[in-house]
Formats: sequence, C-alpha cells, structure tokens
Amino acid sequence: MSKLQQTLLPIKLEASPERLTSLGGLVLVEEWGRAKGIWARVDQLFARPGSGRGYEASEYVRPLVWLLHAGGRRLEDVRELAAEQEVLAQLGLQRLPSADAIGDWLRRQGKGGGVSAIQQTDKEMIRPYLKSLGAEITIDPDATIIEADKRAAEWTYQKVKGYQPLLAYVNEVCVHHQFRAGNVTAGTGALEFIQECEKKLPAGKRLYWRSDSAWYQAEVVNHCSQGGRTFSITADQDSAVKAAQAQIPETAWRQFYSKDGTATDREISETVHCMNETKAAFRLLVLRWPNPQPDLFTRAPYCYHAIATNREGSASAVVHLHNQRGESENWHKELKLGYGMEQLPCGELAANAMFFSIGVLAYNLGVLLKAEVLPAEYRHSTVQTLRWQLYRLAGKLVRHGRQWCLKVRTNSEKLALLLALRKKCFELS
Repeated sequence: MSKLQQTLLPIKLEASPERLTSLGGLVLVEEWGRAKGIWARVDQLFARPGSGRGYEASEYVRPLVWLLHAGGRRLEDVRELAAEQEVLAQLGLQRLPSADAIGDWLRRQGKGGGVSAIQQTDKEMIRPYLKSLGAEITIDPDATIIEADKRAAEWTYQKVKGYQPLLAYVNEVCVHHQFRAGNVTAGTGALEFIQECEKKLPAGKRLYWRSDSAWYQAEVVNHCSQGGRTFSITADQDSAVKAAQAQIPETAWRQFYSKDGTATDREISETVHCMNETKAAFRLLVLRWPNPQPDLFTRAPYCYHAIATNREGSASAVVHLHNQRGESENWHKELKLGYGMEQLPCGELAANAMFFSIGVLAYNLGVLLKAEVLPAEYRHSTVQTLRWQLYRLAGKLVRHGRQWCLKVRTNSEKLALLLALRKKCFELS
C-alpha cells in the first residue's frame, strides 16, 4: 500500500451547487428572537438608516446574535455566515453587513446611546420571565475581568490589562450590566448600580441582594435595609469587624455543618454590628477555623470570615444561602467562554461596550430558550451543548410547491423536538 493510500481516504472533495448549511438549528434562535420581539424592538429604538439602501439596526444585531450562538469569536467570523447566506437568507438572515461595516456601526452606536437601546430591549425581553419567579428575587452582582491587549484597556487589580464589567444576575439571567475600564473597582458606584438594576425588576417582589466584600459599604447596607429588602454581604476584615469578632465569647461558638449535614473544621457564631454611617445595626455572622500558618507577630490561632446580613433564620442557613452566590462565576464563564465575550473586537471602550451589550442579549436569549422552550433536561446545559445537539444540524434547502423546505439530517426524535420547539415559539409570540 502506498503512502498516499495510507494517508488519504478514498474520496474526492468537491464544491456542491446545492443549497446546503451546517447551521440548520439556528432557525430556533431566529424564531425565538422573533417570538420575544427583539428584532422589531431594536429597529424601533435605533434611528433609521439615512438611505433606503442602508442597514436597519436589527440587520447588525441579528448576525452578531447568530454568530455568538454558533460559536463565532471575532467580527471576521461573520464571513462563515456569508458562505451559507443563500440558505440562511431563507432562515431570517436576508442581508449581511461586512465585518468592517459591523465594526463601524459598533463604534458609532457605542458613542451614541446604542448600549441603552440594547439594554432596553433586553429589559423587555426578560421581564415576563422575572415576573414568573417566586415572591422573592435573589440578585447576585459581581464583576469579572476580561483581559485585552487594546489601546483603551487599563490595568486591573489582577495586574493584567483589560476591562472589568459589573453584572447582576437573577437565576442565571443577567438583569443589568455596566461595561467598565479595567481600573474601575467592583465597588465603585455600587448604590447607583443597585438603583439602576432595581428599575429593571418587576414590582411587587421582595429583593434579596447578596454580594462579596466589594459592596461592604454603609450606603449599600442602608439602601438594602429599607423597603422590605434583605441582604447578605461579605464583610471586610477591618479593625471594627476584627474587634467585634474578638468580643464573641468562647461559649458562643458551635460546630458548623455543610448544607448536606456534614461536619466541617469550622465553627460559627454571630454578633450585632454597625458601621459608622449605617442607620441601623445588623447581624454579623462569623465563621472561624484553625489558622494553619499563625502570624509570627500576632500568632492569631484562627482565620475568620464574616457576613453582614439582615435576613432572619439560623446563622448556618443564611451562610449556606449566601455561599450560593458563587454560582455567578459559572454564569460569567458561560458569557465569556460560551458566548465569546472573552475576546473583544475593537480598540475603543465605547465600541466594546456596545459589542458586550449584544453579547449579554445573546446570552439572555439562550437562557430564556432553555428556561421557557426547551425540555427540562436542557435547563442547565451550556451553549456548547446546544451547538452540539441542536444548532449544528446539516440541512438542505429545497423548493416544494411554492414553499421552501429545510431538510435536516437527524433522527426522528430530534426532528419531533425541533417541530415542537417551533410550535412553542409560535404560541409564545
């Protein structure tokens, strides 16, 4: 057997004139976007093009949402959509701007209020879902770092250059975000961020804010102590907190158990505490555990972790609830790695803020697709799973009886699922 026969398969590669696509499943993204009314709403909120040949705003937003759901990482990846546009045009992608045109639009809109328009679209899209949740809504604010070698990037506290957007999640959905320079800390403008976020939440819900120590601020505590709100915020280990911890008597400490009832190496207690500018005292829940490396000078026998809160219930239950805020790290990961927000396309802060807001829109669209349309087994799937199982479907577009038909290569079970999903999109529109 020759080396050629050992290396290459006995087949030929040729271009096909048939209308073929590898993204047949993206019809779900398109129809779900239509059912939620986002394309039409984007066109209403943005200014119309200056000429009849210009692109509408949705003709820039739609391909970016498609691209991010399909796994694209750069504006240049829009060319992959263009390669199949003969088919994708029948699936909703009638016109496709070039990568350069999209970049120019991002820069213009980033400076001209485009972020607010996208956030307004996002707000209206997620509101019915938020209303369907229980009587209490838990909001998890958290900042994340996006490393970037851009001229507008600034140094972050992790000693890398990039950006540091601040986001607030409710049950995986991102309800509000601010795209920030890398040198802007998570605690900057915390109260203003809370107030903007609450404008996007449905009325009549109890609000529970839980945050890390970046929001351990008097004005945040005061705000979250009013109007039926509750909070749990990781406390700074400042001198006042350390003094409060030191005053807890030894008899007040007890064994701390994990959520499943397993004993840990930690002990728990609580005391009452206040800050210089807080209007009322609050509970300070304190965990301690043996210090594996006592300081040479203080020889402190314990390490401490404290949580400020006004929630009722046992200290352990509140700690367990507070610790669930770590789930926001997984949502950051899905947004950045799953939907491509770890790579920003432009050199300007405003343009990247615009791109990021569309990324959040695409992310929320995917979350709602799982929560409201897909079967329960997909509820905690990543977008990577959706691509593998639903989006990446080989399809052939044919014309039958004056109607286009997309023939997909899949089994009968998945075809039934796709048909059921299309029906749900129609019913929910």
